[in-house]
Amino acid sequence: MTRAPLRGAIERLVDARPHEVRGLLLAFAFFLALLAGYSILKPIRDEMAVVAGVRQLHWLFTATFVATLIAVPAFAAVASRFPRQRFVPWLYRLCGLSLLVFFALLLGGAAPVHVARAFFVWVSVFNLFITSVFWAFLADVFTPAQGKRLFGFVAAGGTIGAMAGPLLAATLAPVIGPAWLLPLSALLFEGAARAAGRLARWSRDAGTPHERAKGEKVLGGSAFAGFSEVARSPYLLGIAGQTLLFAITSTVLYAQYLGLVEGAIADGARRTALFGYVEFGTNLLALGLQLTVSGRLLARFGIGFGLALQPVLTIAGFLALGVAPFLGPAVGLYGARRSAHYAIERPARETLFTTVDRASKYKAKSFIDTVVYRGGDAVSGWLNSGFLALGLGAGGAALAALPFACAGLLLALLLARRHLRATEEVVP
Repeated sequence: MTRAPLRGAIERLVDARPHEVRGLLLAFAFFLALLAGYSILKPIRDEMAVVAGVRQLHWLFTATFVATLIAVPAFAAVASRFPRQRFVPWLYRLCGLSLLVFFALLLGGAAPVHVARAFFVWVSVFNLFITSVFWAFLADVFTPAQGKRLFGFVAAGGTIGAMAGPLLAATLAPVIGPAWLLPLSALLFEGAARAAGRLARWSRDAGTPHERAKGEKVLGGSAFAGFSEVARSPYLLGIAGQTLLFAITSTVLYAQYLGLVEGAIADGARRTALFGYVEFGTNLLALGLQLTVSGRLLARFGIGFGLALQPVLTIAGFLALGVAPFLGPAVGLYGARRSAHYAIERPARETLFTTVDRASKYKAKSFIDTVVYRGGDAVSGWLNSGFLALGLGAGGAALAALPFACAGLLLALLLARRHLRATEEVVP
């Protein structure tokens, strides 16, 4: 039972009804534990990329793309046979158990390069599913009306978790070593699984109409079902192209960032700490933007501004990195670009889907977010390998990738114009 003072404060802060507070807090804790657990892994994944060899990134991204092609239909097949209230907790428990396997392998020192590569691919595939499964689960637990009032508070729990995870990694990695962070992440995933189970029980006991209607309904569907939706729609093809260009420029920047870190810092624990601090700073800046200017900027300047900000920032950053190919500018561009993505560009991009039909919102979007995105990673991994073969350093690679950022800017403006026309057709 939630204590009366806390319950009253939450009711006033979030506009929550008394019977919703317990479920709201469970969802908040669920998302916080989930993203904290995952965010601990991100600095370790970056360190594993260095251990595996920065010059082998193109193979890692190719392996990730192939693994994604296997994981997406396998995920849909499992989900089609089990209800979410049983399937979701065990999904996160399985992830926690796999972390303990990696922990044992890293601690034992068995084939460190191969283990590092496997870990990088596993985390890169896993991160496609954790938030989508979470929000799908919440859609079964809460009604649409509740979601409008409560999901903003729930999302704040995820942002806090995304900040806490890398801060823990940065603080603890130099003391206990990166490998010992994996059991901590597994513990957080277990916390997320327990919160998911309790949230399902709360919803069943509360007897919400939405939950009774859903009952034991399973997820079903497949990301690949969206291929035909994308192929026959110029608008969706444009969104897919924008996603592809974003992935390409992101991966080129990521490769230069890792290469400069590898050249500047020899110690693995110190590298993991740096990666953790960068993740923390990125999420802190994103949270500040979300709480202050994001909504106002999009409302004032429109979706075109939100979509164009990312490529404009990338163009400016690549030019700066071309002139000063050093670790400081690379870290600054990497963090600022991702903060802008989380706070402004991603919300604007998601708005593009508000004018398409329901099938496209789910099937096409899933296909774009998984297969297209990871395909972009694979393409850009080989592109970066070509840059290395040509002897281009971080500055040269950044300048060579400029055309992709310029194409992203043009496509962003075209998509914003198409979205505006579609909105005017819906709302005279």
